[in-house]
Amino acid sequence: MKKLKLTLICVPVLFLFYGCDRNGEQETKTIILAHAMHLTHPVSVAMEHMAEFVEEYSGGRLNIEIYPTGQLGGERELLELVQIGTVGMTKVSAGSLENIVPDMRVFSLPYLFRDEEHMANVLWGEVGEELLETGTKYRLKGIAYYDAGSRSFYSVDRPIYTPDDLLGLKIRVMPSTMATMLIRTYDASPTPLAYGELYTAFQGGIVDAAENNPPSFYTSRHYEVCNYYILNEHTTIPDVLVLGSHVWNNLTEQEKDWLQRAVDDSVDLQRILWQESVEESYRVVQEAGVEIIIPDIEPFREQSRPLYERFRDNNPDLYRWVERIQQVE
Repeated sequence: MKKLKLTLICVPVLFLFYGCDRNGEQETKTIILAHAMHLTHPVSVAMEHMAEFVEEYSGGRLNIEIYPTGQLGGERELLELVQIGTVGMTKVSAGSLENIVPDMRVFSLPYLFRDEEHMANVLWGEVGEELLETGTKYRLKGIAYYDAGSRSFYSVDRPIYTPDDLLGLKIRVMPSTMATMLIRTYDASPTPLAYGELYTAFQGGIVDAAENNPPSFYTSRHYEVCNYYILNEHTTIPDVLVLGSHVWNNLTEQEKDWLQRAVDDSVDLQRILWQESVEESYRVVQEAGVEIIIPDIEPFREQSRPLYERFRDNNPDLYRWVERIQQVE
């Protein structure tokens, strides 16, 4: 994978740079995409294909240069880099995005979707499209969702069958107010920690547990230090592909079309890769000795219900998204 160029360090705004022919006429535009995912993660693979699609559709006139695996920082840092223009595009969890775009908090509510079909109808329907647009006032244009499945707990040495088993555990959470509130409803101790630091945090006893989807549990190799994966599926938080609004505005209509087509194709591919990765993840972690526990979800759902009441009372403007999502068939 490409190493970071010196010019990225020396020049503050390089979200979009141009290639010229010998006569000085513009030939290409290149958008820098940085993310923190492992190379084998299905979202990472889909974005690599997105770059190939863009090059194909544009005949090489529009390119995406990718810096993966946190080379330029974690999700919070990358969002800031997109806002100031050092990076053109990034992929983050909606849980991280909510710290800048408040409307995205709705996705961190537990058991928001009735099932996978309901989730798909929301994300790739009218409500999902409107939510993507809420970031524009913060210089962040959401251009797509990637399926990130459902997040479940995994722990080092304590099996978890009911919410009571979470009592007192130090559980890593992403830097999200909603994630922190959820862990507290289970009487556990939320521990914000960068994703890249989590493996060693398990080894050092800094945290007892974490929560994420099966492919992330697998590709991060956290299954090497955790013995239990608990399929309680408390949240279904999508990943969001975010482009700097200033980048979008600097593209021609033709370039926007090339980019959106490539993004849409990568979304379709990622949904296929995701299902394959989930199945592979279960197989590999079980072969490694991880016990997969399928608990009764209802106690987890019931104990987290007060979050909806708090959300309704404290965030009435945001709660309208909950009502709209619930109305989607």
